[in-house]
Amino acid sequence: MDVRQVVTDRIVAMLEKGGPVFRDRWTRAAARGAPRNGKTGAPYRGANVLLLWEAAIEAGYASNVWLTYRQAQSLGAQVRKGERGVLCAHFERRARERRGDADDVLSQGGTDEEAMAADAGARAGVLLCRPFWLFNVAQIDGLPLEVVDLGVVAPAANVQGPVERAMRLLGGCNATIRHGFDRAAYLPALDEIRLPWPRQFTSPEAQCATALHELVHWTGHPDRLNRRFGQRFGDAAYAFEELVAELGSAFVMGHCGLVDATVEGHAAYIDAWLQVLRGDRTAIFTAARLAEEAFAFIAAREMPALGESAAGAQGA
Repeated sequence: MDVRQVVTDRIVAMLEKGGPVFRDRWTRAAARGAPRNGKTGAPYRGANVLLLWEAAIEAGYASNVWLTYRQAQSLGAQVRKGERGVLCAHFERRARERRGDADDVLSQGGTDEEAMAADAGARAGVLLCRPFWLFNVAQIDGLPLEVVDLGVVAPAANVQGPVERAMRLLGGCNATIRHGFDRAAYLPALDEIRLPWPRQFTSPEAQCATALHELVHWTGHPDRLNRRFGQRFGDAAYAFEELVAELGSAFVMGHCGLVDATVEGHAAYIDAWLQVLRGDRTAIFTAARLAEEAFAFIAAREMPALGESAAGAQGA
């Protein structure tokens, strides 16, 4: 099985549903948090997140907690007969010990990274991609209550609104934002975000969603995460950066709870994305990883809520 091609084909099918569909689905799924393993508690990463979000939405699962068949058995539980798992991808990097080593790995669906290492700044080697299957807790009988409860989100006592959370992210990153322009954009040469006047947006939520999309672009500056795609994608580099921003903004908007907001003034570059993904079976894995890095960079700088600041000051 060519795992990367199977995963890429599934992501392509998601994108083919159209911008409004996948944007809404990914953002709503992101609002429930990252999918995680019910035995270890570890979150899943990269393209696996998109696959698990889509599967949960399609099936109507309320929980974002998943287990392998063997993990369920080890907990004294059993996957119900007839249930189908979600295929995901697991990567293992192996050092390139000899020239023929790459051939062995490539025959098993791996990738020779020698040509990619210079562009990515990574150590050359071989990257083995293996499949594994996950089942949602809703597909499993007999799970311990503590595993089931991992997916139950209790209402917070003091819930901040999505606009407030978005503003705390924007304020914490301290990006240069200027208003008064006809469309939203991030200008790398000036390292500034440009937006229309607030009253030109259809709602405060749309203004925040648009600003957060540009903030994901802002993380790619050389002084921050230093994203560069020219050597790998050539003329498609701009479209690929937009795909990273699309995924990254879904993570960020879900984090804020902006589930009904629209990124205004941005057409989805769906045709260009589909062309890139169909021509490079590794591209979606790169895009998802970089989007997660951008989200983590932004979330780490979130300003505390007023109540949290006051509590911290009293504790000091």
